[in-house]
Amino acid sequence: MTPTLLYCNMRCRFCWRIQSGDMTFKWNETGLNRLDDPEEIVEGCIKAQLDILSGYKANPKADRKKYREALTPKHVAISLTGEPTLYSRLGELIASFHKRGFTTFLVSNGTLPEALTQLGTEPTQLYISLCAYDKKTFAKTCRPQIPKAWERLNETLFLLSSFKCPTVIRLTLVRHLNLSHPEQYAKLIEKADPTYVEPKAYMHVGYSQLRLNYKNMPSHLEIHDFAVKLAKEIGYNLLKEAPESRVVLLSGLEKPIKLA
Repeated sequence: MTPTLLYCNMRCRFCWRIQSGDMTFKWNETGLNRLDDPEEIVEGCIKAQLDILSGYKANPKADRKKYREALTPKHVAISLTGEPTLYSRLGELIASFHKRGFTTFLVSNGTLPEALTQLGTEPTQLYISLCAYDKKTFAKTCRPQIPKAWERLNETLFLLSSFKCPTVIRLTLVRHLNLSHPEQYAKLIEKADPTYVEPKAYMHVGYSQLRLNYKNMPSHLEIHDFAVKLAKEIGYNLLKEAPESRVVLLSGLEKPIKLA
């Protein structure tokens, strides 16, 4: 889910979402001027989940156990589209989900460190996207719409170790764009000292097809090889990988923390 549908302060070339200027649509992507109430958002999310399941109960092919489990969702990824830290009541939203027994996974581009320090309630797990190894590549890959976005991201990297919840640095890697220099990524990651690092492949889907080519999509082997080199640089273990999703999980731990 997202509290900031279609609003973001970056225009990453690999993002699947529609961006201002795609097709014939244009709007101020950083001008979030409507704030829905956190409780209303949570209730709306639960209702939307039930609406999605409509019809499965009568379907004889549906797995009955999975259907019953899906009626009472327990996990929420605050990630779907847009930059969630643009929503100024984000801490309240996380608290509202926690009050109902949800685990929360917050994914941010890290360019609003002040919003993260003012959360009030930490998510169950915090993901920060790191999609470039230097400022020049960052500008080319992520196309920030705010000044000093690279410096702000680096400030967030320094802040990350102060969080009590597990933290993740996520790398979306694009062939011929940012899939190189693991040693430079390593220097940035060391600032954050994250619980996990998650290198993953760009997927040629959605509106990213207007900005990138199919050949920009790395194979899992490329991601695996990059992850092995990165793990060596930062002294992390390769815990798991999912070839079907072209993603690898690295950590200083011997095994992942079980959150729920």
